[in-house]
Amino acid sequence: MPALVDSHCHLDAPEFDPDRAQVVARARAAGVTRQVVPAIDAAGWPKLREVCAADPGLHPAYGLHPMYLSSHRPQHLDELREWLERERPCAVGECGLDYFVDGLDRDEQSLYFDGQLRLAREFDLPVIVHARHAVEATIAAIRRVGNLRGVVHSYSGSEEQAEQLWKLGFLIGLGGPVTYDRAKRLRRIVAAMPIEFLLLETDAPDQPDADIRGQRNEPARLAGVCEVIAQLRGVPYEQVAEATSANARRLFGLAV
Repeated sequence: MPALVDSHCHLDAPEFDPDRAQVVARARAAGVTRQVVPAIDAAGWPKLREVCAADPGLHPAYGLHPMYLSSHRPQHLDELREWLERERPCAVGECGLDYFVDGLDRDEQSLYFDGQLRLAREFDLPVIVHARHAVEATIAAIRRVGNLRGVVHSYSGSEEQAEQLWKLGFLIGLGGPVTYDRAKRLRRIVAAMPIEFLLLETDAPDQPDADIRGQRNEPARLAGVCEVIAQLRGVPYEQVAEATSANARRLFGLAV
């Protein structure tokens, strides 16, 4: 069984506190040998570091998620610079823009997003981007800062926007949502896109696949996502697994 990389999993979330070791073991049994674990706010960075230090297959990223705007302070960007310099994580994130949730000030979101993009450029790190109902604004920010690379996780934009991101050096991450029959646009994108721009993810404990809708998601479910994408592309499972894992290793600088 070829190794899989879960490019986006919140393994530090409290939902995994009771059985985190078992979750990692189930993932490994399903072929998921590496997980990228992005942060959501500064208060969570120490726990995330501790969780990832417990297993060499877990790779931390540090950032400030736009949905947790009320937790962020401008000085957290200065603290993030210190964490990046000291910890040398695999990426900056989760960061980005969320225009779906009411009450999230867009100017304030942009302040933190642009700040993190500049830090990623400064430290030559990829960025893990959240872009919900904000793909166009995300593309504009990436262009504005320039000289960046990364992934837009849980991609929900158009084919044309995906092509713009690829040209800017960004990949797209797909997980549980692509397993739903109603996800016509996502399925159309993943069936035809160049495989070198695709990453697999679970976003666990969120975004469960169609077979476990409403339940806690976990990284072991990545194998099912890979299988659905292979079916949509009409290629063997192994081909998608090997290509997407190579993409993740290349983007995040992970060992084989």
